[in-house]
Amino acid sequence: MTVLADAQQAAMSSSAVIIRLAQVGKSFGSVRALAGVDLMVSTGEVLGLVGHNGAGKSTLMRILSGTIAASQGSVTVGSAEQRDYSINAAQRLGIRCVFQELSLCPNLTVAENTRIADGSLTGFGWLRRATRLITSKLDEIFPGHGISAQDLVGDLAIGQRQMVEIARAYCVTRDPLHLIILDEPTSSLDPQTSGQLLAHMRRTAATGLSTILISHMLGEIVDNADRIVVMRDGTVVRSDDVAAFNRETLVLAMGNTHRDNRPATAARVLQDRPTVVEATGRKAGPISLAARKGEIIGLAGLAGHGQTRMLLRIFRAATSRQPGVRAEGRMALVAGDRQTDGIFPLWSITENIAVRSMRAMTRYSLISRGEEDALGAQWRQRIGIRTPDMRDNILTLSGGNQQKTLFARALASDADIVLMDDPMRGVDIGTKLDVYDIIRKEAENGRTFIWYTTEFEELDNCDRVYVFRNDMITAALERDEVSEERVISSSFEEDMA
Repeated sequence: MTVLADAQQAAMSSSAVIIRLAQVGKSFGSVRALAGVDLMVSTGEVLGLVGHNGAGKSTLMRILSGTIAASQGSVTVGSAEQRDYSINAAQRLGIRCVFQELSLCPNLTVAENTRIADGSLTGFGWLRRATRLITSKLDEIFPGHGISAQDLVGDLAIGQRQMVEIARAYCVTRDPLHLIILDEPTSSLDPQTSGQLLAHMRRTAATGLSTILISHMLGEIVDNADRIVVMRDGTVVRSDDVAAFNRETLVLAMGNTHRDNRPATAARVLQDRPTVVEATGRKAGPISLAARKGEIIGLAGLAGHGQTRMLLRIFRAATSRQPGVRAEGRMALVAGDRQTDGIFPLWSITENIAVRSMRAMTRYSLISRGEEDALGAQWRQRIGIRTPDMRDNILTLSGGNQQKTLFARALASDADIVLMDDPMRGVDIGTKLDVYDIIRKEAENGRTFIWYTTEFEELDNCDRVYVFRNDMITAALERDEVSEERVISSSFEEDMA
C-alpha cells in the first residue's frame, strides 16, 4: 500500500469502505491512461474527483463501473475482491455510472430507455412499471422537469437528456444501489436543475448512498464533496478532506497557475463598429439581439429557453433566409452536443480540425496533407490537445480533448462570426482560461463571438448579455450591468406578449 493510500485509509477509518481500487493501471496501445491508482470510497461519502482532461478520471470510472477491464491492479467491493469484473457484476453489486457522453437511445422513448437499463422490467405491464419508475424519480430529483415518459429521447434537449440519464441511474428495482458515479453531471444543466441534482445527492448521502462526483466546476466540488481526490497524468497526486481545499488550492494541485478569468481592462468601446448580426427571439418582443464586429455576446437564462435555437437560426442565416435574422459574414459553430453535432467519429484528430479549412488547403482539387498536419500541430500546441499522435482517431481522446478539437476547428477557420453552444462542457479549468484568452484576443482582432453558456462566471468575458425565457429575449445587459441576480430575475420574468 502506498503512502497516499494509507492517508486515504486513515481519512475514512470512521466509516465502512465499500470500494477499494489498488494499483489500478490501464493502457490503450502506447497510451498509458492510468499508472497504479489507489482509491477508496466509504459508505455515504461524496467523493469529489478532479483533474485536467486526460488525467484518467473517466478511464478509472469506466473500470469501476465494469465497462472496461484494468490492465493491472484489483477492484474490491465490500470485502470481496472481484474476479472477471464486468458491467453486469457492477450492476448486481449496486454500482451505477452516469457518463459524460450520454448513452440513451435517441429512437426510443424515455420509458423504453429505462427498460434497457433494468433487466427486471419484463413481462406483462413492464411499460407501465417503467413509466411509473422513471416519472417518480424525475419528479423526486428535478421538480418541474417537464419531461414525459412517452417523449422520444431524440426530441429532447441535451439538458433534458442529461436529466433522464441521471434519473435512470437512481432507479432501483431488483438490484441494490450503493454507489452512483456522476461524470460531469451538470455539464448540460442550468443552475436551477444543477442545484436540484446536487441537493438530491446530499440527501441520498445522508441515507448511506455513496457518490463519486467528477466536475470541472470546482465550486460544485468544494461546496458538496466530503473528500477530494486530485488526479494528474494517470495518477492520484493528492487526497484530503474538503476542508483542506478551496478553488485556488485545487487549481494548484491540478497543476495550473491560477489566473482570474475576468479581463483586466474596462468595457471596450465598440459603438463605432458595424453591426454584423441582428435577430429577434423566436417569439418576438421589444428586445432584439445585436452583435457588432469584434464583440463577445453572451446568451444566458435557464437551459432550453431558446438560446440554442437562436444560435442555429443565426448559423443557417449564413446560407439561407431566416425570418427575423440578418447576418453578415462567414460563420463557424462550436456545438454543445459534440457526439451528435460536433465530431466526425471515423476521422482523425487533425482531420476533425481541418474540415472547416479544407478549401484553403486544396491544391489542384487535392487536400495538402502537409498543410493539414501543420494546422493540426499548431492547434495541438496552442490549445493543449493531449494525444501522442494527431493522426489518431478522435475517439481516442477524452471528452474534454474532443471539445478542444471543436474549438480548434472553429478558431482555425476563416469565420468572421463564431457561434458557441455552451462549449465548455467537460473542459478543465486550465483549458477554459486559455480559451478565454484566445477568444478575447480574436475579438480584439475583429472576430465576433455569440456565446451561450450555463456557467455564470463565463459571462464576465462578454461585452453584452441577452437573457432568454420561452424563446424571447427578456433583458439586454451591458457588461457593467451583469450580475447573477439580474440574470436570474430576468430568467423568471413573465412572457411579454
